[in-house]
Amino acid sequence: QVQLVESGGGLVQAGGSLKLTCAASGRDFSIRTMGWYRQAPGKERELVARISSSGTTNYADTVRARFTISSDNAKNTALLQMNSMKPEDTAVYYCRVTTTTVYWGQGTQVTVSS
Repeated sequence: QVQLVESGGGLVQAGGSLKLTCAASGRDFSIRTMGWYRQAPGKERELVARISSSGTTNYADTVRARFTISSDNAKNTALLQMNSMKPEDTAVYYCRVTTTTVYWGQGTQVTVSS
């Protein structure tokens, strides 16, 4: 079993920055990917960014060049640096970790005011 702890959400003005952190803990697990998804009201959950254990990254087109995902494999932690934020980035952001199983965090609210 893997537990995920998310932190760093909050309120920011358009053009500002936030950093999200996801920390995974548990026993005897090997992470394959860590990523962030988001879900805005009335919309489906969508990929924001993910990173594999080898460092390969994927980004949604809407955040490419504004958001950066990184990880610390030794600490089982993923960071999402969000810059030049827009009101349309407002959503609940969920950490997702894959081992041999998929784990989801509880979500953290990110609100970008115009």
